[in-house]
Amino acid sequence: MDHITVRHIVEAVSGTLLCGDADTELKHISIDSRSMRGADLFVPLIGEKSDAHRFLVQAMDNGAAAALTSEHEAAPEGFHGALIQVKDTKLALQTIGRCLRARLSIPLVGITGSVGKTTTREMVAAALSAKYKTFKTPANHNSQIGVPLTISEISENDEIGVLELGMSEPGEMAVIAEIAAVDSAVMTNIGVTHIENLGSREHIQDGMKAGGILFVNGDNDMLSTVHAKAGCHTVRYGLGADNDYRAEDLSYPDGFPSFTMVHGEVRVPVKLTVMGEHNVMNALAALAVADAYGVPLADAAEKLLEFGGFKNRQQIYHKNGYTIVDDTYNASPDSMKAAIGVLSSLPAGRRIAVLADMKELGENTIQFHREVGAFLAEKPVDILVVYGELAQAIAEGAKKVKPDLHVVSFEEDEKEDMLDWLDAQIGEGDAVLFKGSNSMKLGETAARFISVEKTPTSSGGK
Repeated sequence: MDHITVRHIVEAVSGTLLCGDADTELKHISIDSRSMRGADLFVPLIGEKSDAHRFLVQAMDNGAAAALTSEHEAAPEGFHGALIQVKDTKLALQTIGRCLRARLSIPLVGITGSVGKTTTREMVAAALSAKYKTFKTPANHNSQIGVPLTISEISENDEIGVLELGMSEPGEMAVIAEIAAVDSAVMTNIGVTHIENLGSREHIQDGMKAGGILFVNGDNDMLSTVHAKAGCHTVRYGLGADNDYRAEDLSYPDGFPSFTMVHGEVRVPVKLTVMGEHNVMNALAALAVADAYGVPLADAAEKLLEFGGFKNRQQIYHKNGYTIVDDTYNASPDSMKAAIGVLSSLPAGRRIAVLADMKELGENTIQFHREVGAFLAEKPVDILVVYGELAQAIAEGAKKVKPDLHVVSFEEDEKEDMLDWLDAQIGEGDAVLFKGSNSMKLGETAARFISVEKTPTSSGGK
């Protein structure tokens, strides 16, 4: 935050200053009493299991300059600084976010979708950075709480911002979109994991300004009928010939995508350092946004080369003569299929998919797991290892399509047995994918094979 005082906050939230100096300058907002950077406004939130109001004094001791409260009529003993009384601290935080957004003159680009938001955010920011000082959402601050915090970190030196907007609960997108008030928005895709939470697929546009652009994945079935609201216009990207920005001449030298971005008569060669066809889609979104904001496409494409992905998100490791794909950050049907696609594109003696449960998919979870298995059975995967109760349905779906597929199953309490089996089986020339919901802790298994040093042995063959 720049040029914000306690007085500004009091006025924004229609609060009451219980104590402290109204002219105190504030630089940051924090919801963690343990983490202050200096001149912070501490916002104590009330959760299901805890009430952060009990940490007001701790926050001040750790460097906060002011705090909100909905539970005090006067400052508690030991409190020092400015204390602002409000009716609801969470709603007050959202109001502050709206007010800070209204003070910004730079354009904001919103990124949403079932999967691919974070990667697309990074690619869009990278492409825009070829011309602008670009702010982007830090970490995963994309919720009703995270977006106001994100907006508060945009400085007067930034020239454009890229905000990731989540959709973890019903109605959340409408609230977030109204706070962010983006100038344009990217919808990466809509999959089964967020159908109920979306409400309307157009909610991201609720706060979008007149003249804005809605960038839509033109290859996604659920987005094929989505159009920008009145006063804005739609740009579609994808592999299909009808898209405004599309990829041609797609190939995978060394496993990494290489293609020609085509927009009208413009053709730009693009090469990525992250794997998978889904990242071609993310790159097309980034290039479309960059073009709309006047970034030379050749420069934007060059910047995309700098993005190498994230830890536990389709990271590729070459170790002991074999290749490990660590994609254990989380899992949904769409991201699971994308990961299988990456494994299928790798040159390898054998391709081994180690797949664990996908959590929080609702009443159709077994069917979604079976669909992943059926998808895998159509790909050049030699061995399927399933881990967990739900993952057994992946094996069922795969076996139904390809009865002779080599499948090995482990329950969640058989992790050590799975490790021993993999240790004995994985050999030189193999490519192994680890993928599952974060709660399955498959990342620990992947890490073991990434870090271990051993003498390469030949694989067991097909």
